[in-house]
Amino acid sequence: MQFENLTCDRAGSLLTVTLNRPAKLNSLSLGLLRDLLACAASIRQDRDLRAVILTGAGRGFCAGADLTDPESPPAAGQSLGQHVAARLRTYYPVALEWSDLPVPVVVAVNGLAAGAGVSLALVGDITLAARSATLSVMFAPKLGLAPDMGATHFLASRIGAARARAIAMTGEPVTAEQAERIGLIAECVDDGQLAARTLAVAGALAAAPTQALLAVRRLVNDAGVHDLASQLEREAAAQHVLGDTRDFLEGLAAFREKRSAVFRGN
Repeated sequence: MQFENLTCDRAGSLLTVTLNRPAKLNSLSLGLLRDLLACAASIRQDRDLRAVILTGAGRGFCAGADLTDPESPPAAGQSLGQHVAARLRTYYPVALEWSDLPVPVVVAVNGLAAGAGVSLALVGDITLAARSATLSVMFAPKLGLAPDMGATHFLASRIGAARARAIAMTGEPVTAEQAERIGLIAECVDDGQLAARTLAVAGALAAAPTQALLAVRRLVNDAGVHDLASQLEREAAAQHVLGDTRDFLEGLAAFREKRSAVFRGN
């Protein structure tokens, strides 16, 4: 995988994708958005891949939209509102694709995540952040716009409506320690340990039974819209499918034989 605005490093079944516009704090230009979509398509086609890490180059994870991107001037006759709406439609496929990849995704927030960069930080199954990192959803108080790229969904589903409104309405930055405490991210890590910890978490996921992990994703993501009876049925349906996988048979055999299981992802 080679892209103009991303670097991709493969180590066995683990892929590390790095936003690579450090001079712009990895802000989302149309070029970077295209690369993220193309990268997601490549990941979908790679049957040997078992986990993905998403992080940023330099001192920031992603500063949100690149408002100086020369590729996206308003079209002739477009109002500013029409231009903003049209531009945002290029962001939405990235949120949809990266939150539904066929392998688990670990996001390592290595610095500032702002605006749409917060959404990108939360597309993963597990989000880790350096202790010095901050997340800032400043659309409403700073720009007079509502959060986008799925930010309202990610915030509310992770931390509830009350805290989501407070963060989005005030625009006050959330430190990594605060984000961990309120459940916005999974873990706050000392800056010097972020890379190693991310590799450890992603490596464990890459060695785990992939189909079971994806079932966990789907069940947890949908839990808030189902009552208990419905969720029990959905869990049973997932177990029905997983019970016929090779990984389940391997896990069961390993348990009986008192050895470590070797999962293949199928």
